[in-house]
Amino acid sequence: MNSPLSNWKVQLVFASVVLTLLIAGGMSYRAIAVSNESDRWVRHTHEILENLQDMLFLMESIESSNRGFAITGNESFLESYKTNVARIGQEQAILRKLTADSFEQQRQQQGLEKLTDRKIQFAELVIRLRRTKGLEPAVDAVRSGLGQRIMDEFQGKVQEMQDEELGLLVLRDADAKLRLAHTKFVLIFGTIAGIVIAMGAGWTVRRYDFAERDFAEKALLEGEHRFRTLANNMSQLAWMADEKGSIFWYNDRWFDYTGTTLEEMVSGGWEKVHHEDHVRRVVDNISQCFKAGKAWEDTFPLRDRHGSYRWFLSRAVPIRDSEGKVTRWFGTNTDISDSKILEEALFVEKERAQVTLNCIGDAVICTDISGSITFLNLVAERMTGASWQESAGRPLSEVFQIIDGATREPAPDPMQMAVTQNRNVAPTANCVLVHRDGSESAIEDSAAPIHDRAGRVTGAVIVFHDVSAARAMSVQMEYSAQHDIVTNLPNRLLLNDRITQSIALASRNNRSIALLFLDLDHFKYINDSLGHAIGDQLLQAVAKRLQASVRGSDTVSRQGGDEFVILLSELTHPEHAATGANKILLSLSLPYSIEGHDLHIDGSIGISIYPSDGKDAETLIKNADTAMYHAKESGRNNFQFFTAELNMKSVQRQSIESSLRRALERDEFLLHYQPKVDLVSGEITGVEALIRWQHPDQGLLAPAQFVPIAEDCGLILPIGRWVLREACRQAFEWQAAGLPFKRISVNVSASEFRDKAFVEHVATILEETGLDPHCLDLELTEGVLMANAESTGAVLYALKALGVRLAVDDFGTGYSSLSYLRQFPIDVLKIDQSFVHQITDDPDDSTIVSAIIDMGRNLKQRVIAEGIETYAQLAFLQARHCAEGQGYLFSRPLPADELVYLLQTRMAVVH
Repeated sequence: MNSPLSNWKVQLVFASVVLTLLIAGGMSYRAIAVSNESDRWVRHTHEILENLQDMLFLMESIESSNRGFAITGNESFLESYKTNVARIGQEQAILRKLTADSFEQQRQQQGLEKLTDRKIQFAELVIRLRRTKGLEPAVDAVRSGLGQRIMDEFQGKVQEMQDEELGLLVLRDADAKLRLAHTKFVLIFGTIAGIVIAMGAGWTVRRYDFAERDFAEKALLEGEHRFRTLANNMSQLAWMADEKGSIFWYNDRWFDYTGTTLEEMVSGGWEKVHHEDHVRRVVDNISQCFKAGKAWEDTFPLRDRHGSYRWFLSRAVPIRDSEGKVTRWFGTNTDISDSKILEEALFVEKERAQVTLNCIGDAVICTDISGSITFLNLVAERMTGASWQESAGRPLSEVFQIIDGATREPAPDPMQMAVTQNRNVAPTANCVLVHRDGSESAIEDSAAPIHDRAGRVTGAVIVFHDVSAARAMSVQMEYSAQHDIVTNLPNRLLLNDRITQSIALASRNNRSIALLFLDLDHFKYINDSLGHAIGDQLLQAVAKRLQASVRGSDTVSRQGGDEFVILLSELTHPEHAATGANKILLSLSLPYSIEGHDLHIDGSIGISIYPSDGKDAETLIKNADTAMYHAKESGRNNFQFFTAELNMKSVQRQSIESSLRRALERDEFLLHYQPKVDLVSGEITGVEALIRWQHPDQGLLAPAQFVPIAEDCGLILPIGRWVLREACRQAFEWQAAGLPFKRISVNVSASEFRDKAFVEHVATILEETGLDPHCLDLELTEGVLMANAESTGAVLYALKALGVRLAVDDFGTGYSSLSYLRQFPIDVLKIDQSFVHQITDDPDDSTIVSAIIDMGRNLKQRVIAEGIETYAQLAFLQARHCAEGQGYLFSRPLPADELVYLLQTRMAVVH
């Protein structure tokens, strides 16, 4: 049986053993707790990193879906977008729970959530723009780069949280190792004490201590393995360095990307994977950070395993112990090549926009919200006289100085209105830009506000262009629209307006007004023979004389062609219009000297009076026109007042003109033929073709009833060609029938003779009808021949070359130059019947006829007397040795079938 002392010792030994075991057990439990805590923190870090990576993936999916919808408008992108928005909210809730024990991470979590909210707001803005305004505004919003900048900030924030979490993990791991070291020390000391106190109990305790230590080391190794697994599965290229900056570890992503090994990296591989243009800068910068113990960040390209380079954002943070001393460096490299591409694309887009703005024809000025200039394109620099560099930051009003062109007062600031009203501002009317040198230019401008992504106004853009030439052109066009281009006189449009105003004024003052419708006589002859340039100068000279012949309050206008209308306003007595007409005719009658030509021209004037002849402009002009035609029919170079009878004649004239236009188509014209007789032998020497019109309602009409109208309305050319063709055809038919027919004469009007194709038409008709040109006489009046002697001679010689014979009709009634008669190839002179009728009664007329016969004989020109109606006239002409004659004494003009009888008898019938 043991003694009490022995028992006490045994109890003491066992108590010491128990105490030692308790202490060792407590230390071991602490080691287990430390290992479990390390394991829990590794899992916690892994969950946070996975959560952050998932959030980054979701944000990129939101960006991708948003861009897809902006570009295509496909609603399927929105389904993915909404799903990702919901998931990112869930991930945020999970992250808040995971970071609840870290105030710093909670703060960073709040920043991350704000960036998420900004990204979603921007995405919603793009969706609204795509739905409401279409593709271009949505794409412009995407191209602005705000979404990418938010993504970059988000990615940076995620990287910071990942780096922070990894740093915390390293610190927690270091703390766990330190605590394990303390535990090991206590366990060893406890073991030695247990051996001294109780060998038996110590052996047991030692075995238990070693088992727990092995367990703690395994837990620590497992934690390190988990850390490496997490680091190797990061999307970034990661590395660790010692306190001096010597890198001793890279994650697997580094080796996968670069294609290098740890041995290669340790032996200088760091410089091999860097681009030669950047490696020295990077090494110098990171070395300085290692020495200073400060965090480091830089961007540079790294070569991949295939030799290509991609841009990376590299960060390194120091890991410090409890005393603040740097023990390790942890670094990551994040691929930012896509961001670089977008950044480059943004730069290219910006450069393209600037080049485009400098190439357009409009001036562009941009300002910020305060009105300070931020941009001028080249056109704006030229128009304002200020360059972009010197204008940047200056108030708009100092560079863009605009005034009201009418009042000369400063014009409203379009930029201020656009910013204040937040809308596009329409162009300011009559706006003038003052150049820096004081010169001015009329402009049209518009301004529009510039908005940021949140829709807030951040500035304005002003677009303007020089409209000085356009405004001058507008004024000129307005003037040209109301004035004649040749004479610069008011045209019909302006005349009508002035007539209306004069009528209103005359009605209030109980006065009259008069309209004088002037038509220049035979102007077409001058225009056709001398050319339009001479004709235009003549019209201009006439316009000046007309303006000098009336009062300043009167209006002289040109209606077109050779027609003028003069408005005499505020007449006290209508008779004053006759005074004005006489003055105008007298002024016109004076000769005109134009480019060496002495020209003579007269006019015919028709007068209508307000209110007796009409109460509106249209009626007064129409009635004056009617009176003008009556003046022409009355011998020209006179004036006539409008009367009701003239109106009736005008209606009849209009009816005849209308029927004339269809007469050729309906074959209503026919020819009668009047014989020409040899005054010695009495034989028929030829016939003169004379046109008649078989009117369907009025019967057979003589030429005097419709030829003047045909000349006025331009139908004389086709009618004259028909007469020539029909006469030649009939003459050839008579010759082919064996009749004793020698020559046929055809009258040629002034319009036909001045036609440039006249000679060609004559040749064509002769060829087509088969008539010998020597059997054709063309008769022209003195007026036609003398209108333009130079051009007349050329045409006459061309006709003579064809073989036709040329005759001067109605000789003695016009104005002829004997020198020209000698120069022109004239074959026949026809004495006008007005002289023949008076040769037995008026000695003067007898003398004129004798002189003409003698002159013709001297010029070797055959003389024919027209209008012989009595034997006394015949005897006088025979006594004077006149070669031929025609008139009612021999025969009236006959239809073709009746003329055949005369040709067959070979003698003229005397009536």
